[in-house]
Amino acid sequence: MASGGGSWKGLWVVTVAAVALTVLATTRVWNPWPQLWSWVTASGPVAPGTRWQQSLGGTPQSVAVAGEAVIVEYRTSVEAYGLTAAVKLWSSDADWASVAGKGANAVVVTGRLLTKGYQVLDPATGAVRRADTGASAVWTYQNAIVDLSCSGGDDCRLTAWDPRAGTQLWSVGTGSIGFVLDAGNPDLPDTRRLISGEVDDDVAGPPLLPGLLGLPHDGEVRVIDTATGRLVQTIRPEKDQRIAVVGGRVLTVTGTARDGTCYYDVVAGGPPGGRVVWRRDGLNLRTAGNGSACAQDRDPAGGYNVVLGVDPYGREVLINGYDGRNLWYGDKESRVLAVDDGYAVISKGGTIRGYSFAKDKDVWRQDGRDGAGAALTPYAAIVSSKGRVTAVAPATGAVRADVRTDAKVFAVGAGGLVLVSGRDMAYLPFS
Repeated sequence: MASGGGSWKGLWVVTVAAVALTVLATTRVWNPWPQLWSWVTASGPVAPGTRWQQSLGGTPQSVAVAGEAVIVEYRTSVEAYGLTAAVKLWSSDADWASVAGKGANAVVVTGRLLTKGYQVLDPATGAVRRADTGASAVWTYQNAIVDLSCSGGDDCRLTAWDPRAGTQLWSVGTGSIGFVLDAGNPDLPDTRRLISGEVDDDVAGPPLLPGLLGLPHDGEVRVIDTATGRLVQTIRPEKDQRIAVVGGRVLTVTGTARDGTCYYDVVAGGPPGGRVVWRRDGLNLRTAGNGSACAQDRDPAGGYNVVLGVDPYGREVLINGYDGRNLWYGDKESRVLAVDDGYAVISKGGTIRGYSFAKDKDVWRQDGRDGAGAALTPYAAIVSSKGRVTAVAPATGAVRADVRTDAKVFAVGAGGLVLVSGRDMAYLPFS
């Protein structure tokens, strides 16, 4: 009995010691065997053919390509790595970060939650190019940084800036907006971007500044013309209506509950007078959840100037938000996976097709992709399914990358993909 008790006691002491050493090593307080720990925690390759792989200090909130830098956003910090060899360039404390501009003109916009103001940083050095101390909300685009500043919530002003030069493009008073909008890229009444679960929501990078912006406040939507910097319309929708600003038009979606179902009507108006430009009876933009109450709690799906709808027979249709033209009309088995101003990615059975609006036809296809998701970016269309990621040229379907990986695609640049698996980030160049 004594011998057995001693053995268990010794085993218990060894176990406790091992746990203690593990905790010390994982928390970086003290690592008694760095080489062994490095071997234990070493990760396998994220994907075959990557140029580099980098272990991160935590799970990223977002990853973006800005010029020749990869910007990694964490919950309370942001850091940058060189795109060529993943050399760490700089790091900074921030609660949110977003990229504005494009290519060599890209910048990084950072800020703190519950704190007014933001900073515009150079992506290569982290140097502050411009700082603001009054803005409560900021939106980032390829061709502008737009911020909202309010004095006590009653006197608000929307201002647009050139991303790289920092010069003011225009500024307009919006009246009372209050504290509804804050931090980086708060939601506006526009479209929900279609995206695959295996691809990050911001994979396409910043969009172009749309012709109209809608600012929500106290049941109203105030519409700003971004070409002239003017407030052109203020709309207060009815209880059964939802407003979406898409393609330079103001869409009013009315959902009427009757006969145990919802009946929809979509009217597209052109500010400032609100004249009716186009109208669709029976078009469901999927702004309401399931059920017959017709409570519209979501923006319509789509991308940029294109909106996705469903006709009364269950067929999906893609519509030009500006003039109401049908860009594509599907059958009951076809589903739109991703869309932008030029292309759509459509699935039917196990076949994925790339459709060109300009050519009005399919321009590529991939078979054997059951259950695949997709995303469209300026540089590639991404198709992901069953541990496989494929990047193709949107216009031709030419394969730019095709790898077996369980990693998530976080960013797409002109030269390749940034993949993230857990705390490992890798760069896969296009072939």
